[in-house]
Amino acid sequence: MEQYDTLVENQYYTPGLFENILERLKQQEVDISKVSRGNIAGVDEFHVRGAEVSLELAKEVELKNSKVLDVGCGIGGPSRMLADQFNCKVTGIDLCQEFIRTARGLSEIVGLQYNTEFLQASALDLPFNKGSFDVVWTQHVQMNINDKGKFYSEINRVLSDQGMLIYYDIFRKNSADVNYPVPWADNSSVSFLGTIKNMNNILIELGFNKFHTTDQTSKAILFLSDLFEKLKMNGPPKLGLNVLMGKSTGEKLLNILKGLEEGKIVLQSGIYKKQNQ
Repeated sequence: MEQYDTLVENQYYTPGLFENILERLKQQEVDISKVSRGNIAGVDEFHVRGAEVSLELAKEVELKNSKVLDVGCGIGGPSRMLADQFNCKVTGIDLCQEFIRTARGLSEIVGLQYNTEFLQASALDLPFNKGSFDVVWTQHVQMNINDKGKFYSEINRVLSDQGMLIYYDIFRKNSADVNYPVPWADNSSVSFLGTIKNMNNILIELGFNKFHTTDQTSKAILFLSDLFEKLKMNGPPKLGLNVLMGKSTGEKLLNILKGLEEGKIVLQSGIYKKQNQ
């Protein structure tokens, strides 16, 4: 497990990430003492459609004042959105220590350090007591986790009796593999795309009810196609996902687009609620 965790952390490791973001903000003449969430929006959410889709998900249910666990929080964009716009108390966990360090720094400079907390931890061994959270939020995470049963069991354990799981993820549609690299894996060693059917079966067995799901594939294709048109016209943004993925950003995003267009993968969001105990 330790070796696998290291592989995943190395996949996402970007040295000096927080300092790099600060430097890019300064280059855009942003006053570091007055940074807003809007100033960092381009890099803040490491998933297809970024902040737009996170806000859509948050508005689908009543989240105000909830205690939320963001599993696989990255550098903390969704956590800060939930804290800022829905007055949630949010804890984010991620395997990548550099992401956690950056998430803490960004929360501090936008003034959300008191409503967000970030910890380096494994999704397969969550360091929280049973029933600690009203909501578990996870975006683009299960693709790096082989033991789906343990993953969803841990989510179930830390949720309160009437808690809910909110997810936004890429799933395998058939046996065909994606072309590498992709944002979550440079090769197949850390890629474990599950199927929607398998996830649903596990969650139902754990005692969840499916509340709502949305096929996000067509919107993802449109978003990525539009993104590539913008890149052709304007080049890479000064503060975008290229800060997280480096020189391979274009290739990784293109492989996602091809996978979606070829029907190898699908993108789905959904909400599952625990049955009353």
